[in-house]
Amino acid sequence: MKAKERYDHIPDQQEGSKIDVEESRNFETVDDAIAFFTLARRRLLNINDWGEISGLSTFQLFDEYGKEVNREGQQGDYIRIDIPGPGTQSGDGFDWVRIEEIISRKDIDEELLTIQVRPSGKPMSEDNSPAHFLKAEATSTFIVRRLQMLVSTEEHGRNEMANTDTENILDNARNLLVGGAAKLGLSYPQWKLLVKGIMAPA
Repeated sequence: MKAKERYDHIPDQQEGSKIDVEESRNFETVDDAIAFFTLARRRLLNINDWGEISGLSTFQLFDEYGKEVNREGQQGDYIRIDIPGPGTQSGDGFDWVRIEEIISRKDIDEELLTIQVRPSGKPMSEDNSPAHFLKAEATSTFIVRRLQMLVSTEEHGRNEMANTDTENILDNARNLLVGGAAKLGLSYPQWKLLVKGIMAPA
């Protein structure tokens, strides 16, 4: 598989910072790899469990109407993130992202699931500006992939810039602090723990 083909579904990096995290495992047989991919795929879609897997922030899935749901994530859903420390006032103390795309692909040698999220306002809010420490240009792309007997989980952050243009002075200060920490690489440990957790043995 060519490098360009592999990364076609990840947004281009244009400004701000980026992050790339990956964890992979080789299996002895294709059947073993397929079975583990199925498990990893389920773990990635069960967003409410991400907090237990990563051990840092907590994650709660909401539908497009702002109702808490306990199911696999779907395109258009929101994810409420409770990171350590103070949250945004505009997000009622939380950071929010929305699932803008889910891609699922399968052929003989490869299986793929991609979830892409972007900072957003909280569900049903009249304010469309992001209730998140990053600007709306930022994306996080989560991938579980099987290529023959190799299974991997990845997280790719792109165009990450602190969200300091809100109408709330306290949110701007908080976002500058948290966004600056993320730029320095302090978000890497969380995503590394998440991808390692998704790749943990059954």
